[in-house]
Amino acid sequence: MTAIWWIRRDLRLTDNAALHVGLQAGPVVPLFILDPVFDSSSERRKNFLYEGLHALDKDLRERGSRLVIRTGKPLDVLKQIVEETNADAIFAEDDFTPYARRRDNEIEHHLPLHLFNGQTVHHPAAVLKADGKPYTVFTPYSKAWKAKLPTKLDLHPAPEHIETPASVGSELTPRYKVSPLFSAGEKEALVRLEGFLHKRIYQYAENRNRMDMDGTSSLSPYIRFGMIGLRQLTQAARLSTSNLRPSISKGAEIWLNELIWREFYIQILYHFPYVAKTAFNQSLANIPWRNDVSEFEAWKRGETGVPVVDAAMRQLKEIGWMHNRARMIVASYLVKDLLIDWRWGEAWFMENLLDGDIAANNGGWQWTAGTGTDAAPYFRIFNPVLQSARFDPNGDYIRKWIPELRGLDAKDIHAPWEKGIKVKGYPERPIIERDKERTLRAYKMSKEEVKG
Repeated sequence: MTAIWWIRRDLRLTDNAALHVGLQAGPVVPLFILDPVFDSSSERRKNFLYEGLHALDKDLRERGSRLVIRTGKPLDVLKQIVEETNADAIFAEDDFTPYARRRDNEIEHHLPLHLFNGQTVHHPAAVLKADGKPYTVFTPYSKAWKAKLPTKLDLHPAPEHIETPASVGSELTPRYKVSPLFSAGEKEALVRLEGFLHKRIYQYAENRNRMDMDGTSSLSPYIRFGMIGLRQLTQAARLSTSNLRPSISKGAEIWLNELIWREFYIQILYHFPYVAKTAFNQSLANIPWRNDVSEFEAWKRGETGVPVVDAAMRQLKEIGWMHNRARMIVASYLVKDLLIDWRWGEAWFMENLLDGDIAANNGGWQWTAGTGTDAAPYFRIFNPVLQSARFDPNGDYIRKWIPELRGLDAKDIHAPWEKGIKVKGYPERPIIERDKERTLRAYKMSKEEVKG
């Protein structure tokens, strides 16, 4: 029996349930389909994917196999491969985005598609309240999530050999430019994991919010494309939580909760797919946004006149990644200060982030906007200057991404306009005066409109 291993967001050999089951059936065709839907992604994210495909092909060839790449609509390509190989089954890792669910439902009506959980530790429908309804608050969800976790997760090791029919033709792996900061592939993901577990996790609790430090795992792009699995990361986190050194166990517990947040947002999107288009909290679905296009463009370029916001947005443009604390700051500034629809920012992030994931990105934006489930209160408005001084105290993060401000010292760099400091090439003042009352009025108008 020949099986097709349809690779989607699982570019890895370790702990891959779809591959594992396929190998038990016989020869396997590792197939990746370049879906036209992906054409709208940024060149940077395409590059990361293409480099990841090249790395996966290399890993497969080391095991006597190879990656088969085809371009086209998934149903059409799968029908063609089934005809070429006489495959009896298609094995794939489940994907929970609205598009993926529609795609898979259609394919299941035509072909023997078998889906396996692997993108998450628990299937989104597996962690429910006693009444059978989904959780909408993180803390009780995380407790239930942990309660369902077995004592040990049995991970499938990467296979030593994979038999693949020689007759199946493949397109060439698309050309790509190597990223100097994020080299793609499972091996690179494992190197980063080891580096995090043996060094940065020691101070993770203290340094994870510091924008001027390399204090996070930086694994999010690899998680996004499944170059490393959540089960493997969860296992690593749990082993670290049992460490006798308090700094390690505390950091590992916080890191595990960050991984659970990802699954929390996946199950929110799974049970409430409407959040992809509108506010989870419908009482805040009709906020009268200002939506000033020129201010939005300034935000995108990193030219708002608020150094920490501009540094973060320039980092995003330059490398396709941004520190999580910075993401909250720039999101709050766009939504709460500029009063621009959070969906504009959400779309810009999805277009530019290497780790752009619909569920996590939507959840993060709605959390900051105050429109989501278990979100920050709508009246909580980040002060970007205070955030900057707290999480980049010496201004090193700002200097790295805004060369115009490198000559300013720590006491001036966070808000140079307050000292009357003018720097050539940089805005003299922020593009808008912060007005908390204006923001609160806009949110209250939406709530009152719902009340009728």
